[in-house]
Amino acid sequence: MPSSTAETEPRAPGGWRDYLTPLNVMMAAVPAAAGLKLGGASDLWLFVGAGLAIVPLAGYMGKATEALAEKLGPTAGGLLNATFGNAAELIIALMLLWQGPHLFDTVKATLTGSIIGNVLLVLGLAVLVGGARWGKQTFDRTNAGVGATLLALAAAGLLVPTLFFYLYRPAPGQAEEAAVRLENLSEEIAVVLMVIYALSLLFTLRTAQRVPPAGGDPGRASGGRQPPASTSQQGADAPRSPGPHWGVWTALGVLLAATAGVAVMSEWLVHTVEAAGHQLGMNAVFVGVIVVAVIGNAAEHSTAVLMAWRNDMEVAVQIAVGSSIQVALFVAPVLVFASLLMDHPHPLDLHFTPLEVAAVVLSVAVIALVCHDGESNWLEGAMLLGLYLILALAFYNLPAGGH
Repeated sequence: MPSSTAETEPRAPGGWRDYLTPLNVMMAAVPAAAGLKLGGASDLWLFVGAGLAIVPLAGYMGKATEALAEKLGPTAGGLLNATFGNAAELIIALMLLWQGPHLFDTVKATLTGSIIGNVLLVLGLAVLVGGARWGKQTFDRTNAGVGATLLALAAAGLLVPTLFFYLYRPAPGQAEEAAVRLENLSEEIAVVLMVIYALSLLFTLRTAQRVPPAGGDPGRASGGRQPPASTSQQGADAPRSPGPHWGVWTALGVLLAATAGVAVMSEWLVHTVEAAGHQLGMNAVFVGVIVVAVIGNAAEHSTAVLMAWRNDMEVAVQIAVGSSIQVALFVAPVLVFASLLMDHPHPLDLHFTPLEVAAVVLSVAVIALVCHDGESNWLEGAMLLGLYLILALAFYNLPAGGH
């Protein structure tokens, strides 16, 4: 029958429907945000428009980075991913940092939000969706264990300055000296975190060179380990994004254009964040931890969930845990060093609120429990999401300026 033939024949690639991807549809938010800016819209609407526009732009940054990594090989590609993996979050944080010390709490909140958002929200959604479809899923518990250990080190890097702040009691008249000591301690810890990140990257790249990637796909190597044969095959059979098929110059052009777009939208977002948060009844910490962090991580959310849906939990875990590691060990120190170059009365320190530190420590502890056996199911995903919701409620109920 003709209808049966039409159903069984594959549709020719290159049709207009191929371009109606969620990412491309969301690109409409970019001109919409520009229209709101030029039209003099309120801060709240411009905040919403710029936030939505950052999501697809960050997605294209990821696709371009993936394409360049595929063309440049595993070593250069790994370095590229290590540098641009969280570029959107870094750009947003730098824009906030540039505004001055009055937004330092929001900057630190975005770091906290990126860390807990990746290990609880991103991985939780991925585990829930993948587990609901496939039941039990497996991943490399050794890789996940190394990631959890690195996150524990990062949590210590946030915990120690906070303990120093609350335990060190300066004598009367020595408050300024205590502040300088805290800044110096933060800068020294930032150096340690950056060195550990560089060593972990070196370990990953050298191990990847020793172990040939399965299926001839070097872009999928992480720590020299590959997903089990069943999940690797499932991921290979699933349709790929168009990013890896771009040429080097196309990918580079997309990366530069998307980065510029994220920078512009981030500037608009930053200039409206305080007013928008006030109009929505949200404190600055909640806006940073939940709202801004979700905006910066939205593209990774979809990728990790898609990988879990395809039964490639190995990659989903790598995306979630690896992104948190990069934020904690790379983005946070970069922000500390960047603040030293800015003309502010005081540089950014790593003293976080007790609730932020508790959130990171709890997240690391729970993710270590989830990853220790190399298996996941939908109930574990629901528990991760439950903890994220509990923490979000705690941040939401903080009084304005509360710690």
